[in-house]
Amino acid sequence: MRILIVGSGGREHALAWKLNQSPLRPEIFIAPGNGGTAEEGTNLPLAADDIPGIMDCVSRKGIDFVLPGPELPLVLGLADACAKAGVPCFGPRARAAALEGSKAFAKTLMREMGVPTAEFAVFSDHAAAVAHARARGAPLVIKADGLASGKGVVVAKSLDAALEALQDMMVRKRFGPAGETVVIEDLLVGEEASFLAFCQGETVIPLPAAQDHKAVYDGDAGPNTGGMGAYSPAPVLPESRQDDIVRTIIRPVLRKMRDLGCPYSGILYAGLMITAQGPKVVEFNVRFGDPECQPLLLRLEDDLLALMLACSEGRLREVRLRSSPQAAICVVLAAAGYPGGYPKGMPVSGIDAAQALFPGRLKVFQAGTKIVGKTLVANGGRVLGVTALGGDLAEARSRAYAALEKIRMDNSHFRRDIGHRGLRASPPDPGESA
Repeated sequence: MRILIVGSGGREHALAWKLNQSPLRPEIFIAPGNGGTAEEGTNLPLAADDIPGIMDCVSRKGIDFVLPGPELPLVLGLADACAKAGVPCFGPRARAAALEGSKAFAKTLMREMGVPTAEFAVFSDHAAAVAHARARGAPLVIKADGLASGKGVVVAKSLDAALEALQDMMVRKRFGPAGETVVIEDLLVGEEASFLAFCQGETVIPLPAAQDHKAVYDGDAGPNTGGMGAYSPAPVLPESRQDDIVRTIIRPVLRKMRDLGCPYSGILYAGLMITAQGPKVVEFNVRFGDPECQPLLLRLEDDLLALMLACSEGRLREVRLRSSPQAAICVVLAAAGYPGGYPKGMPVSGIDAAQALFPGRLKVFQAGTKIVGKTLVANGGRVLGVTALGGDLAEARSRAYAALEKIRMDNSHFRRDIGHRGLRASPPDPGESA
């Protein structure tokens, strides 16, 4: 079986790595890939948003299965193009991908279906948005309606900050067309959790809960990023609450997509805020999160390819999902300056030494890397995701940070507190003294 993975981040490296463990022994191509995916398959010089080029590659290479990593190709209709060509694709068609591609669409759908979320209003007129912000008062969350690479959200703790965000998105066009319409929300207070599930029609198979760390600096300070680390399980969302999340959030959305004539298939990712009133949806994503994908796949004990094939072929209800009872954590090594401007081209070394510390329990997933000659160099904001498995979160965390000490890259930084909420919430080790 020939598989084409579309994307170039740490998530795509993790997917290729996990698919290579399948008994089906697939031949893997990655477009465009990175230095790490080159070790798992064949990188192809295709952009993730080049749908015609991707489909031409599918035809030329005899691809049997397409796996889009990021949201952009799904929003642009890659799954639709694959369906037209008769090639299975793991992910929703464009109309269903609007759950991530348009925050206004997703919020309006949630309101209609009674899915718990923050109060909100949608605006395409700057003056009306400003008037609403003034009337509502801070704190507010300002979101660009369209895709903005995970950076189109501003948590405005003051009215001035909210007005500046509206000016930035709607007048200065910082995010181009993505910010022409904005969603203004009330700020939800609580602890975030990531709930991902394989979905097909109304069949739902949840993965264990995870928690992402979006702020760039320790203590959740600084601007939001694509994610500086993640861990699973997340004590804030125990397995005992999964059925409630499926019943109140996931299935109502799936029913609505069916009624709209665009049944959902693929991973549905609900970003949740666990508030005093219960879980509320912050946003939906229509693919694996990055970096949540990395610890989740390290814990996954089943054949990922078999799960994806069952989902894309309408057989999801026939399968079960098993995850390790152990904990996993991913710590991202980023280029200095990220998520703003950052340097590239720094040599990266020490990955083999890091992985040798805990064989079979630690994997360094590459994201913003490429190979120049025979040297691995940084080529993006988030460069590596050091991901470790442990008997509990504390052990997994200790392993990840020990491995990071083996890695060398100039002009880099990483958060030193990934997993801090989970550690506070975890029960004490019975062997520890009080």
